[in-house]
Amino acid sequence: MIQFPQLALRRRLGQLTCMSRSALKLRSWPLTILYYLLPFAVLKPLVRVGWRPTSRVALYKTVPTRLLSRAWGRLNQVELPTWLRKPVYSLYIWTFGVNMKEAAVEDLHQYRNLSEFFRRKLKPQARPVCDSHSVISPSDGKILHFGRVKNCEVEQVKGVTYSLESFLGPQTWTENQLQKTSFQDQLVTQDGNELYHCVIYLAPGDYHCFHSPTDWNVHHRRHFPGSLMSVNPGVAKWIKELFCYNERVVLTGGWKHGFFSLTAVGATNVGSIQIYFDRDLQTNSPRYSKGSYNDLSYITNNNQDGIVMRKGDQLGEFNLGSTIVLIFEAPKDFNFNLKPGQKIHFGEAVGSL
Repeated sequence: MIQFPQLALRRRLGQLTCMSRSALKLRSWPLTILYYLLPFAVLKPLVRVGWRPTSRVALYKTVPTRLLSRAWGRLNQVELPTWLRKPVYSLYIWTFGVNMKEAAVEDLHQYRNLSEFFRRKLKPQARPVCDSHSVISPSDGKILHFGRVKNCEVEQVKGVTYSLESFLGPQTWTENQLQKTSFQDQLVTQDGNELYHCVIYLAPGDYHCFHSPTDWNVHHRRHFPGSLMSVNPGVAKWIKELFCYNERVVLTGGWKHGFFSLTAVGATNVGSIQIYFDRDLQTNSPRYSKGSYNDLSYITNNNQDGIVMRKGDQLGEFNLGSTIVLIFEAPKDFNFNLKPGQKIHFGEAVGSL
């Protein structure tokens, strides 16, 4: 093991503590990265004399994911030469297990760039919509978690939770706040109902469009500019409230049983979240700062119903892959037809009464 003069180290660490916080972080970065990468505990003596590496979570949060995602988005728009398209897309298909037999356009040469390939449409018969259940999956993906909302918290993966209020933001879209203390109670509009949630993770190889999970009316849109950290289940296990840090678009409204919401959560290289009926929405834009949100109401004097959606209607799309979170009100006898970790396709049953 390499030996370090401890007196010199203490003196140097004392100099570091006198530096500004930003400069200290900058100087600590190289050591922190080496601490996690070097296999032989070369930097252990530094820990013994008082130096502490930045945590993996804090280090990851400093990565400029928004800037990197914008750069990736521009790269995706670059038109590929015809001869290069099949090798590039074939590598992606092999890596992520894409089933091109379901694609409306199977000829790889027809996709001019990566963005068009990521947003490929499916054949109409590839995803039949289940009519016998009240809620269907809005997208292809993997079921991370589902169940009743308890204590104003929702699980992003097993054992890792986030605040319901932090995720949705202040309840300002309705006036149903009288005589109700908790944020969760404010969302429930009918006596005897419960609040439920379902989290669906879209992998890079999945179909990237999402659809209406039920018959409902969309009344309000809230856009949270934020980070674009990975929402891979492995990352979601060690970053608490990951979904609250990331950029997301929250659509809220009502269905026959009360409150209903669908949230599209952005992720690394998924700076683009598109809602088909909302042309004003711009995600991962430099003009929006993290930590804020902007609202838009779809209810006007001429349109009291908002945006009417039917089960299976096209709703929006991601670039690459991300997460959909459903939070909705339903009677106590609502049952999920799911298993944690199962693969699900758009149109398949989520649950019913």
